[in-house]
Amino acid sequence: MQGNLAPNSFVASGPLRGNIHVPGDKSISHRAIMLSALAVGESRITGLLEGEDVLATAAAMRAMGATIERGEGIWSVHGVGVGGLLQPESALDMGNSGTSTRLLMGLLSSHPLTVAFTGDTSLSARPMARVIDPLSLTGAEFSASPGAKKNRTLPLMLRGICPAVPISYRLPVASAQVKSAILLAGLNTPGITEVIEPVPTRDHSERMLKGFGADLTIETDGKGVRHIRLMGEAELSPQQIEVPGDPSSAAFPIVAALITPGSEVTVTNVGMNPTRTGLFKMLEEMGADLTYAGEREVGGEPVADVTARHSTLAGIEVPPDIAPSMIDEFPVFFVAATFAEGKTITSGLEELRVKESDRLALMADSLTAIGAAVEEREDGLAVNGTGGEALKGGATIRSALDHRIAMSFAIAGQHCSKPVTVDDMSPIATSFPGFEAMVAGLAQ
Repeated sequence: MQGNLAPNSFVASGPLRGNIHVPGDKSISHRAIMLSALAVGESRITGLLEGEDVLATAAAMRAMGATIERGEGIWSVHGVGVGGLLQPESALDMGNSGTSTRLLMGLLSSHPLTVAFTGDTSLSARPMARVIDPLSLTGAEFSASPGAKKNRTLPLMLRGICPAVPISYRLPVASAQVKSAILLAGLNTPGITEVIEPVPTRDHSERMLKGFGADLTIETDGKGVRHIRLMGEAELSPQQIEVPGDPSSAAFPIVAALITPGSEVTVTNVGMNPTRTGLFKMLEEMGADLTYAGEREVGGEPVADVTARHSTLAGIEVPPDIAPSMIDEFPVFFVAATFAEGKTITSGLEELRVKESDRLALMADSLTAIGAAVEEREDGLAVNGTGGEALKGGATIRSALDHRIAMSFAIAGQHCSKPVTVDDMSPIATSFPGFEAMVAGLAQ
């Protein structure tokens, strides 16, 4: 892909072709490590994402007593049982992982532990109030940095409580991380913990909690609101877990194939959980040639092999209610929209401003820098596509420690006349080790 280009530079190099396998699902990998560490006995995990974010979760669980061993393609986890976590000797360094931080805050809030959380510059700017607020209702105490606009940020100190108070909490915004944090707190809390979810979000926690033997029920009322109830003081049984390929990672080679003339790429074993497939649905609305083969179930999750072929895309208006099912894929979706015919409009995406970066502002500025016509709005972007024509490229993009920004512009460069340079590709290691080699292989 890069040839004689400068490091971290990407430019059109012909059709992309091949069959590839992307790393394991990041959301599922975090939860697999955490719940295995709370089971009594040995769990074995295959397909685990071995990125920096998941390694931070594994290190944290080791620090609190779980035995976690990394073998050849298989991870072995000997758990300590719900309520059996030990006081860590030092602060838990979460690196860049917001998922690790928020889920562990929930998990530890119902244990009699005092734990400090730290993280890198990017993570330390991300809001934690959305998790602190409901967990404080259980009796846990938090001391956090004030943060911008009282969002409360890392570093923070958590003082857990046991027994904690079971709560019934209605999510004010759609957030799988907040939902999961509350349910994880409920594992060691007597009584029933309830999360009321007006807008469905990814349901990996519910699926996996049931798989480990937790007493969890889900009811949907006449208005489509989900009531998720977990009986506390759970006993979890060890499991054999196979982690499917991450649809958020598969999004990058899929979009690359769609926008690059003459391309055909198959991504195998992609997780097709219906709470995660919003990107595929929106790309199909735009006219993307996507086909699905070998549809099956792996570890309680639906998977398929996804083939993407170069397509003539048309701009669409993305309904706000689909955002939770593709929230992490919007950066690369904006790249796809850049090469569509007509305008693509998105809204209801305020959440993108508090990810690893302000993804709305950064995508708007960076796409404009390589020749796209983009209007930044308070809650989304409006993108005027090129109708399939290449962009001029020729700019250096600031990744702002955001792995999805870095990968998105590596993909955009595949259909640019001049090289697109990303200032720092190292953040990609958090979620997609081997990304550059993968795309280079497709271009040969």
